[in-house]
Amino acid sequence: MSQNLSITQTGAVARITLTQPEIRNAFSDEVIAEITAAFTDVGGRADVRAVVLAAEGPAFCAGANLNWMRRMADYTRDENIADAGKLAEMLRVIYECPKPTVARVQGDVYAGGMGLVAACDMAVAVDTAGFCLSEVKLGLIPATISPYVIRAMGARAAHRYFLTAERFGAAEALRIGFVHEVVAADQLDAKVDELLKALTSASPNAVRVCKKLVMDVAEREINAGLIAATVQGIADIRASDEGKEGVQSFLNKRKPNWLS
Repeated sequence: MSQNLSITQTGAVARITLTQPEIRNAFSDEVIAEITAAFTDVGGRADVRAVVLAAEGPAFCAGANLNWMRRMADYTRDENIADAGKLAEMLRVIYECPKPTVARVQGDVYAGGMGLVAACDMAVAVDTAGFCLSEVKLGLIPATISPYVIRAMGARAAHRYFLTAERFGAAEALRIGFVHEVVAADQLDAKVDELLKALTSASPNAVRVCKKLVMDVAEREINAGLIAATVQGIADIRASDEGKEGVQSFLNKRKPNWLS
């Protein structure tokens, strides 16, 4: 057991929950290691079909905690590189988790917490949540989280919110595509469950390969190499056991075996 997070599983859904509401679920190097291990664990479980990243209390995640920041203030450049590398590895493990991931955003998201949300495949937020990339106010930059946050909100929005450190609301997060749904607090779990139902009803192999497809194709030049890769991708999935089963079940008007 950890005081920093909990891992639970109900049916095919694993939940990783940040459990430090008293410090707004701000993370440290210790928490980063635990989140990395948690996503590695659930991502490798054969009986997990989807993963929810959640948090307790009024804030989802406020970024780096104060004790960690105090230690960082005295780091050498080499120590900072090693430290940032661990944060980068956590974000990569979340982003590349072979299972689909849903961020359940029940409160405010600041700084490094924005990276956690952006690294998940989809995000549902309460309408009262606030968002902020506050780094420039501290003389810093959101460097390590930038590959994921820019993919989530787009370069145009990143130009504004990286540079101004403005706080913006859930409606704006939805408008710029950083979150997929905004709901009232009493509807949060219902909306997350709706997504989970869709994810766990689909072919597990197709979902896994589809997630990788988005990563491989997004923002790439459409050239002969990319087209060839997509041709090979559809051929491979059609020839797979689940691909054949899915098409046959559709043609024969029956449920596929992953739903039976």
